[in-house]
Order: sequence, then structure tokens, then C-alpha cells
Amino acid sequence: MGKVIVTAALTGVLATRDQCPAIPYTPKEIGEEAKRAADAGASIVHIHARNPQGGPDWSVETFAEIFHEVRARTDAIINFSTGAVGIPAEERVAHIRELRPEMAALNMGSMNYAIYSEKKKAFYHDHVFANPFSDIQFFLETMRRAGVRPEMECFDAGHIGNTRPLIDMGVLDAPYQFSLIMGVLGGIPGTTRHLVDQVDSLPQGSHWQVIGIGLNQWPLVASAIAIGGNVRVGLEDNFYEEQGKMAKSNGDLVEKACRLTHDLGREVASIAEAREQLSLSREAGEGRGESGPKND
Repeated sequence: MGKVIVTAALTGVLATRDQCPAIPYTPKEIGEEAKRAADAGASIVHIHARNPQGGPDWSVETFAEIFHEVRARTDAIINFSTGAVGIPAEERVAHIRELRPEMAALNMGSMNYAIYSEKKKAFYHDHVFANPFSDIQFFLETMRRAGVRPEMECFDAGHIGNTRPLIDMGVLDAPYQFSLIMGVLGGIPGTTRHLVDQVDSLPQGSHWQVIGIGLNQWPLVASAIAIGGNVRVGLEDNFYEEQGKMAKSNGDLVEKACRLTHDLGREVASIAEAREQLSLSREAGEGRGESGPKND
């Protein structure tokens, strides 16, 4: 059982400062949050780009600025998102091809994605999250050419199964990197029983981490640590250290994950140890990111 690799999901795409004042929007703010997370013990920072008003931003230039701001402050492994609704596949992956981070998140299936309010008896953020095999294959082929590790985000059991034909086709190579996202309405429930089943379904030798949504993140983090997995925390997924105590930064959430790791008898991986454990090569994966925006 290796050391626990802690990922911090810094900002997400839906959460706003009205919900949590610590959500970073600008490249500089994201860079500062990356440093706070890394100083607290995170080895990987998972990043969506935002515009100054907090909306989603898919421009290569903004991602390049984020890359520069993060690298100016920390050597943490950079993992850029490709997830979006209603954005063409080419636009969703252009920053990966151009900037070549070490890792990039890749959604492994389609689903209903919504948030439901029991108080209001209504849905909001109600949409279909479409990720057909043709898009997944395109993303995988683009990442392979760029030397970027795909981090496969699986919201349900079938999303793990979606890897089988891609492995058979030879477009998905080992080592396999999985994120098991649990507790999203439309996806798999966030319980330890479901987590164990997900882990048992993974291809042999896979790396994996759990991503719990809301306060349910913490029992799932504890379960993952106990059974040998890695964990993701951060303001994209959960604002609270505990009921009624909102985090003031991503670093607060990372600190709690690291405390849980130590309390459960495991060690937290350093950035260098995470790279070695995941067989990542920064030289192979980061060809342009440190230089900031391109001029050509």
C-alpha cells in the first residue's frame, strides 16, 4: 500500500463566491490557492478556468496564465479539466494539446447531471452531461500525442466499464488513472459499499482516488484511505470542513484530509513521491506550460 496522494480541486465550474467566498476566479487567485493546497499537503491540483466574473473560460490563453501562476508558486502536478456542457470537443481539449500538463481529467460517460432541492421541491443545474465514445476517443488520442496522462472521471459503474473497448482498441494505455466520483445526482450513491464495488471493478493495477460531493466527502475519504486508495478534496466538491464550518481556503480541506490520513495510519505522499508512485514524467508532460501564454 503506497502513500496517500491528495488532490485539491481548486475551483470547479459551477460554485460561486455567493456560495463560498474562498472560490478563486482569476489565474492569480487560482495560483495562490494551488500554493495553499500544496503547502497543506496536496500533490495534485485539479483546475477549471474561470473568467473574472466567475463564469467558465475555455480559452487556451487563460489556461496558460493559470499554468504560469501555479508554476510560479508550486511544483504540484497540474491536472486540467476537459469537462463541459455544450462546448465543442476541440475547444474542450485545445489547452491540453497546447500546454501539455502532466494530467488531464476525462469524463468517461454520459449522464443526467442535476442538483435537487428538497426544500424547494425543484431541480436546478439540470442538464444532460454528454460524453459519447467518439469524444472520449478523440480526447484520449489527443492526450496521447501530447504526452498527457488521462485521469478518467467515473460517475457511475458503467463509466468504468466504458474503458474496456478503449483498452481493447489500444487508445487507452496503462497505467490507468481513475477518479471515482460519488454522490452526484444521476450517478452512483456516495456510500462505502458502492465505493468498494467500484474499486473491485477497476482494471488490474489501476491508480484510483475517491471524490465525494458535499459533506459526504469525509466518510468517503476515510473509507478510501482505509482500503488503500487516494483522495480528492477541494472547493469544487465541498465547502465545509464539518457541518457549519466553511473552509477559508482549499488548504483547510487538504489539511483535514492529511490529518485523516495520519489518524488512519497511512502517510501522505510528497509531490515527488506522487510523481514516482504514478509513474509520471514532468519532462514528458509539460512542454509549454511554464512559459505562460504563447505568442505564435
